[in-house]
Amino acid sequence: MKVIGLAGWSGSGKTTLLSRLLPELTGRGHRVSTIKHAHHKFDVDKPGKDSWVHREAGASEVLVSSNQRWALMHELREEPEATLEFLMSRLSPVNLVIVEGFKHDPHDKLEVYRASLGKPLLAEEDPHIVAVASDSEMTTEHLPGRPRRLELNDIVGIADFIESHCGLERKKTRESLHGPAE
Repeated sequence: MKVIGLAGWSGSGKTTLLSRLLPELTGRGHRVSTIKHAHHKFDVDKPGKDSWVHREAGASEVLVSSNQRWALMHELREEPEATLEFLMSRLSPVNLVIVEGFKHDPHDKLEVYRASLGKPLLAEEDPHIVAVASDSEMTTEHLPGRPRRLELNDIVGIADFIESHCGLERKKTRESLHGPAE
């Protein structure tokens, strides 16, 4: 499976970009999965539901299944946080995995950058950033490895870059959801 990450400061628009990229990439015939890192405690279950009761009672894993979807919840208890490599091994095979977060892991990443946040470019310190998608004029000439600059709102161009960079072959020949590339 090919992997590309989305990295950026909080509020930069990583999730918004991902929500716009997914229909574009899947519309091109790619099977895409995502992995999202959370920096805080989160729960996908609801207190009082049977699966929640199972976890609270001590189950290591609870798998919930219906005719629409299934979900596996794994309680870490005293175990260390799972690595990206381990999480990837849990996914069904797809053409592309887009990782949001895990910005310190050594996989290729596209940085989502907004100068208005007043934060430095992550690409200045991270040699794994291969492109910077920004909504403002900027240059990447001074950066290590000189990552490519992409227009943040050019979903077709960003999808084209991801296909090219990851060596993905388009499976469907149809016009993009966002119109022809310029």
